[in-house]
Amino acid sequence: MTESKPPTPTPTPTPPRRSEATRTAILDAARERFAADGYERATIRAIAKDANIDPSMVMRYYGNKEGLFAAAVAIDLRLPDPASLPRDDAGRALVTHFLVMWEKNEVLTALLRVGATNQAGAERMRSIFGDQLLPVARRVCPDPEQAPARAALVSAQLLGLALTRYVLRFPPAVDLAPEEVVAWLAPTVQRYLTAPYPA
Repeated sequence: MTESKPPTPTPTPTPPRRSEATRTAILDAARERFAADGYERATIRAIAKDANIDPSMVMRYYGNKEGLFAAAVAIDLRLPDPASLPRDDAGRALVTHFLVMWEKNEVLTALLRVGATNQAGAERMRSIFGDQLLPVARRVCPDPEQAPARAALVSAQLLGLALTRYVLRFPPAVDLAPEEVVAWLAPTVQRYLTAPYPA
């Protein structure tokens, strides 16, 4: 008579590690606090209180406020693939894309607030736009050597919109419908990207 083997126990799902939940809570609280207070006024203590944890845990995971800020505002702009972007429609595509991003992403607003007054925030903003917007400008502009200047002009237009609409909240800028914003800005951005270099 052969002995029957005991049934194999069903493995229980592994719950998310506490450290992952803690990191998520810290980053969520940090984004909200940086967006509301800016970099200088946001404190580790306030962020920890918002996340319902001890401040030492924030320091353990991120070292200091600058490290926390860098982690909280890690942003992928998810720009269209430059290779698939029609040259004659690049301006409209970029303005539409950024408008959707600003409308849905408070992290971008937080980064803009901080970048206007803090060196770490400004450097983060330069890095994000330089790494992600510059390839689009190189792809569509008539002379790749002009791409950095053209990308800077596009950034000025897009960030100017964001500043007046989402940070300073000028009523006429806030009241514009998204399609109006695109209609006004797209031709300017298109000109920056593809028009002949001014004489």
